[in-house]
Amino acid sequence: MERFILSLDEGTTSARAIIFDRESNVLSVGQYEFPQHYPKPGWVEHNPEEIWDAQFRAIKTALERARVEPSQIAAIGVTNQRETTIVWDRSGRPLYNAIVWQCRRTAEMVEEIKREYGNVIKEKTGLVPDAYFSASKLKWLLDNVPGLREKAERGEVLFGTVDTFLIYRLTGEHVTDYSNASRTMLFNIRRLEWDDELLEIFNIPEEVLPEVRESSGVYGHTKRELLGAEIPVSGDAGDQQAALFGQAGFEAGMVKATYGTGSFILANTGKTVRYSNNLLTTIAWGLNGRVTYALEGSVFITGAAVQWLRDGIRIIQSAPETEELARKLESNEGLYFVPAFVGLGSPYWDQFARGLIIGITRGTGREHLARATLEAIAYLTRDVVEEMERLVGIKELRVDGGATANDFLMQFQADILNRRVVRPVVKETTALGAAYLAGLAVDYWESLEEIKNLWRAERVFEPKMDEETRERLYRGWKEAVKRAMGWAKIVGV
Repeated sequence: MERFILSLDEGTTSARAIIFDRESNVLSVGQYEFPQHYPKPGWVEHNPEEIWDAQFRAIKTALERARVEPSQIAAIGVTNQRETTIVWDRSGRPLYNAIVWQCRRTAEMVEEIKREYGNVIKEKTGLVPDAYFSASKLKWLLDNVPGLREKAERGEVLFGTVDTFLIYRLTGEHVTDYSNASRTMLFNIRRLEWDDELLEIFNIPEEVLPEVRESSGVYGHTKRELLGAEIPVSGDAGDQQAALFGQAGFEAGMVKATYGTGSFILANTGKTVRYSNNLLTTIAWGLNGRVTYALEGSVFITGAAVQWLRDGIRIIQSAPETEELARKLESNEGLYFVPAFVGLGSPYWDQFARGLIIGITRGTGREHLARATLEAIAYLTRDVVEEMERLVGIKELRVDGGATANDFLMQFQADILNRRVVRPVVKETTALGAAYLAGLAVDYWESLEEIKNLWRAERVFEPKMDEETRERLYRGWKEAVKRAMGWAKIVGV
């Protein structure tokens, strides 16, 4: 009987299930969107039941489309939007909406904690203290949901990022992996354990925390009543770490960028924990008794800016339309768009920056704004890569995610970076990374070398822009960013 790997890729706006074969080919995809909720300005929430419903429907659809029986699934891998925080009881019932990684409700809280404990947090977790991460979200829930802290202290509350919630629903096991734990701002990435001092700083009882395991290993088996088979769930990694694994970025110095709702650039640093003032140090994965570390640049809003063009101001009907519009112009004609809708992440770390469009003239039209949006994605990526190059030599950038289908963006990215940009044949690298981790645990694939040989480039974008133009455009970008920074504080919102 031929067997396959099922990968669950739970993102910020949709849940997907993808079935892969032994050669990394995609057999089928199930995908369902779920809504984001905005109860107050700067607040972003998901309903965990809507996440679960979308994910479960995606699983069923993927199986049906591939004409694969659950008994043919050798293992399941899980990858997820990171930092998003969920609390539930032991029956699996959510006790509040999920607080999404984009949510800024705890920005002031983190600013206060940062003043006293910023260096401690950076040293232990590798993270720049920010409302982005899970710790302040969990503290807010415990402090603001009536009765939640008392229940937590009685051992009646379970906390997890989305991977933990899904694995609990699938298997009944309360677990996570090193990569996701390293994004909570509560996990000591050197000692590989929940840190008592950090738990005290955020006033979080250890009883709510999941067990932390390697990224590849059998966490449990699916409940038979869910899928009709007890399938091992054996891979787990945060979406960006999974994408680096799916890009076969196994060696120190390899770099990938994933273009999704936000953009995330990771550089493998091997066994070495490297620190940067403006980048994050994170755990890439734990495998075979060894932890691999990475440097990360987190750009909060990129694909979401294109989504805003479509759903917010409605100047496009679909994301691919941006490429057609951008190609109508020979240049951006001085227009810049800084999509700081929820502040700026790496390398700026300004929680109070806000979106800005500058350079508007009477002749500015939707094609200018579409082009400026795509260019902003590339500029934000360069901001991160420049920081990385202080610590890691970068020859090429391997790319993945939905926006990589946009050839204009990929060429502009190569031009503004002055680096080769490589797009793989299999663009579902986040889901593929989770599949590889799951498959390795059950000997579906035997080694990293076997996986490395499966990776293939589909297209290489070489830089073509002259240096004077590249640096002039980038100077304009940096000036625009300066004007966006701190705006929420200036206007008091």
